[in-house]
Amino acid sequence: MPWSGASLRTPCLVALLVAGTLLYGCSGMPARTHSSPAQVEDRYRPEPSPPPSLRDDQPATGVPPLILSSLRDQAEQWRGVPYRYGGLSENGVDCSGFVYLTFQSRLGMELPRTTHELAEQGEKVARDQLRAGDLVFFKTGFRDRHVGIYMGGDRFLHASTSRGVMTSSLNNVYWRKHYWKARRLDLPARQTFQPTSLSSSAP
Repeated sequence: MPWSGASLRTPCLVALLVAGTLLYGCSGMPARTHSSPAQVEDRYRPEPSPPPSLRDDQPATGVPPLILSSLRDQAEQWRGVPYRYGGLSENGVDCSGFVYLTFQSRLGMELPRTTHELAEQGEKVARDQLRAGDLVFFKTGFRDRHVGIYMGGDRFLHASTSRGVMTSSLNNVYWRKHYWKARRLDLPARQTFQPTSLSSSAP
C-alpha cells in the first residue's frame, strides 16, 4: 500500500521533535570547565608567611671565622626574643635595632639605628655575591623596609615581626618576593672585645 502524505509527515514530525528536545537540552546545560591541578592549588594556597627557624651550621666562605662565630653566637643568644617596634633589649627588639645591637656588641661597630640609614651604609653587593656579615634589605610594604644580617647558605638573621629573632631563608617564597638589595660593610679583621649581655646591650 503506498504511503500517504499524512503518514509520511507523522514520523518526520516526531523525529524533528526528538532532535529539537535533545539540542535544547545540550544548549541549556552550562559548559563544564576543568581546572588544572595548578589552578586548584593556587585557589586554595594560603598567603606566604615568614619561614621557620633554620640551623646556622652551614659553612660560609669569604669572611673571617671569628666574625661568623660571633654572628652565630648572637643568633643563639637572641633567638626567640620577641619583636617590639623601637625595642633594644631582651624584652623586645625591632629589625634595625637588632642589627644595631649585633654590630655594636659582637663586632665593635657603631651603625645607624634606622633601616633607612642602614640601607645607605657600605657598598652595594649583588645577590649572588653575598657573604656572611652583609646586610640584606626587603620591601615588605609601600613604605615598609626590613633588614637582616646574612649568615651564609642563603640564610639571614633578623628580628621577624611575627616570630621574633630567628634565622630565615632567602629562598623562602615570602622573602624572595620582597628582596630589595644588600650592602657590605667594612667589617673588622679581628675580634678584640667581649660581647655584652642582653640586658646591658641597649644604649
